[in-house]
Formats: sequence, C-alpha cells, structure tokens
Amino acid sequence: MTWLSPLIAGNPVASLGSSFTTMLAAATGATGEAAVEAGTQGDANAMTEVINSIPFPVVLTVVAVTFLGTLAMSKFAVKLKVPAILGVLILGAMINPDVELFTPAGVEQLHVISLSMLLFYAGLTTRLKQIRDFLGYGLLLAVGGVIISSIAFGLMIFGIYTVFGTTLGGPEFQALPLSICLLVAASLGSTDAGATLNVLATVSRFVPARVRNLLEFESSVNDPAAILFLLLVIGISMGTQATTGVSMDGVLPGIPGQVQTFIKSIGSGIMVGLILTYVAQFILCRFIQDKNQILIVGISIALASYGLSTLLNGSGFITAYVTGLFLANNIYDNPIITKTVLEHSLEPFNTMMEVLVFLLFGVIIDPHNIRLVLPEGILCAIALMLIARPISVLLFRRFSPFSNRENILISWCGLRGAVPLALCYTVIHTIDTLPGITPELAKTYSAEVEGLIFLVVLFNLAVQGLTLPMLSRRLGLRGEEDPVDPAMA
Repeated sequence: MTWLSPLIAGNPVASLGSSFTTMLAAATGATGEAAVEAGTQGDANAMTEVINSIPFPVVLTVVAVTFLGTLAMSKFAVKLKVPAILGVLILGAMINPDVELFTPAGVEQLHVISLSMLLFYAGLTTRLKQIRDFLGYGLLLAVGGVIISSIAFGLMIFGIYTVFGTTLGGPEFQALPLSICLLVAASLGSTDAGATLNVLATVSRFVPARVRNLLEFESSVNDPAAILFLLLVIGISMGTQATTGVSMDGVLPGIPGQVQTFIKSIGSGIMVGLILTYVAQFILCRFIQDKNQILIVGISIALASYGLSTLLNGSGFITAYVTGLFLANNIYDNPIITKTVLEHSLEPFNTMMEVLVFLLFGVIIDPHNIRLVLPEGILCAIALMLIARPISVLLFRRFSPFSNRENILISWCGLRGAVPLALCYTVIHTIDTLPGITPELAKTYSAEVEGLIFLVVLFNLAVQGLTLPMLSRRLGLRGEEDPVDPAMA
C-alpha cells in the first residue's frame, strides 16, 4: 500500500473534522487528551495516531454517512432552485477539518483521476448529430469563447486586485501578478453542462431544445479546450521573469517554443486517442457479453488514455476526451453496445467523480483562505458573469443562428463546476514552480487562489442558478413541446 503514501496525510475519516475525530477516538479507546490536542492544536502527527486507532468498520460507516449526506444536501439545494452539486460543495465546507488531510501532490493525483473520467464521459456524451445544423458555431463558442473569456477575465482579476486589493485586502493580502491572474482565469474557463441543465430542467417549456443541445455540446467541448488553454498559459508563464507586476519580459521569446510543445502535445494526445479507440472497440465487440461489463472497460480505457498519453509526452486529458468522442460515434458489431448503453453504463461513475471533486474541495479548503479574498472573490464572480461570459458570446453574434433572446439566455448559462475546482490545484502546484516567486510569496498566492476559485464557483452557481429560471420565463422562449413561432426562431 506504499503507493498511497503521497495521497493521504491521514485516514480518510478525518474528512469529518476534528469534532468527529474526538468523538470517534473516545469511542474506540484513544485518550481524550490526544484527541483534543490533535483537534485544537492541529498537530498532524497526533491526529494521524488518533485516526489510525479507529477501526476500519467505523471508517466505512462515517464515509458512507458523508456520501449519503451529499444526497440530502443536493435535495435541499434543488428545493432552493440552485444546482444540486452546490449542496455538495457546501457540505464539504461544513465538515472542513482543522488539519491538512492531503498533500498537494495527493490532491493533484486524485483530481487527475477525476478529470480523466469526467473528460472521457464528456467526449462520450458529445452529440454531434444534434447540433449538425450549427456545429461550426458550437465549436467557435466552445473553443474561441474559452480563450476570449479567459483572457478578458484574467485582465479583470488583475484590475480588481490592483484597484481594490489595497483597499479591501487585509494585512496578509498580496496582489496577484498578471501571470497568476491568467492562470486562475484559464482554470475557470469551462462551463458545467450538468449544473446548467439541472437548473433549466425546471423551466424546460421555456427553453428551446436546440439551445439545450448547444449548451450541452459547448460544455462538453470547452472542458478540454479550457485545459489546453491552461496548459498553454502555464508554459508561457514559466518563462516570466518579473512576476510581481505586469512586465512580460522573457515571455515573448519563449512563446514559439511553448506553442510548438503545445501543438505536439495535442497531436500526440489525438493519436493515442485514436489507437485506444480501436483497442476499446475491439474489446467491446469481442469480449463484452453483458451490459454490466461495460463499466469496467470504460473506466480502464479512461484511465489508460491519460496514463499512456502522458508517458508518450501527449496530453492525457485530450486523449481521454478524444477516446470518449470517437467511441460514442463508432458502429459496433456487438448488438449489446450502443451509444445510449455506453452513456448509461458510465453515468453513475461520472456522477461519483463529480461529487468527489466538489466534496473533496470543500473538505480540504482552508476557511481562512476564503475570508482572505472575500471582497475580491465576489467582485471577480460578478465580473465573470456580467462581463467576461457575455463578451465571449456577443463577439461571435454574427456567426450565431440563434435569436437575440436565445443569445441572452446562452450568455447567462455559464455555470462553473467540477473542472475548475479540479484544476485549482494544478494552478497552485504551478505557482510553486514559477520563476522569481519566493516560497513565502508562493504560499500566500496559493492561499488566495484557492479562496478565489472557491468563491467564484460558489457565487456563480448560487446567483446564476437562482436567476436562470426567472430569466428563461422573462425572455418568453418556447420549449420543443410548444409550437414554435417562425418569427421567434
């Protein structure tokens, strides 16, 4: 079990917080003094000893109760007319412990697994036939929209920190340099189809089917697009010499090399994806005898796509998405295998990964980091919703086959979800490696980035989740079950 050592600094039951630890330690015979010391003073070694004394059946019970709690919080969120996954994020924050449970490397590894599955499933659910009439616009919005909104939002974050940071920030506050602002914006570039469609389902008769299809397609495609853009920004930022201001000296000469590496990474990722598609197709056609076996193949291919592509210096996340995309659009000799069966077989596991990302982020975030950037975080969330997202939609208005009212709805359907939260720790890990940043500054910047991304996602899900149904009604659009007025098309 030594391979688990970089993942967890303590037992997973610690995710229920120091109060649960104290109670469980007392129930299992651990000394109350040790539990109290571990819970109140944050002594990692003492906490680990207390947690390790807890019987494994108790650990399983607590973990089970935690996941069942996500269902209760999801139902509560739905009653409030906000995305169900928002309740999971809040639950994680509520049971936030007083100790560090995961090492930074461990968090990143867990999120690599989650992202691989999420992107594989995103490719699997990309419905090209449903948007064939506006495929070009969908790709333009998904890829071009990510780039434009990320750049615009990065500049807005930098402006907010520069103008308001010294006034609103506390004594520990440090204004983020432009390179880190762009990294944060790139990590927040993708939208969440599940959260958006979850909210729109309550007002489906006011949402045209083709708008829903576009939003689902955009969210599926902009996940890998956002990751690729983040990787490009990371590569460019690594050449930054002046990281405490807006100077970009040393960046421009390195851009051609970074772009070349970026293109090679994409190409390798696509090639590995094509190879794995044929392997998966062979397995599905020759070895699958029951629908229940599809989940095993899907998980194996999703994880192998990331691992093999990374070993070959390709983009593992692009490979995961491409493999899922090609598998969904293949024709299979095996009558058991259909696109619908593939989706339904992997949907529960995909939901589990999404819940894990939200729950884990809420559990491990330091509440102090949220308070540190609370005013700036709210301002950034407002800027993303009211400026960055609408700009990315309106700039492509001339290519849009949708009406003005439909475009207004599309511009407000920019809910952020699991992918930005998972990419948060990629950004934090990158900050530690940026040239010119001292360990002390890196620690402060990392804390601000973690709090900022949490606040933007939380505020975005809450505000847009609450207002989307209202906006849908006010726009007066019609769903597919209603007769469509040609003048409104």
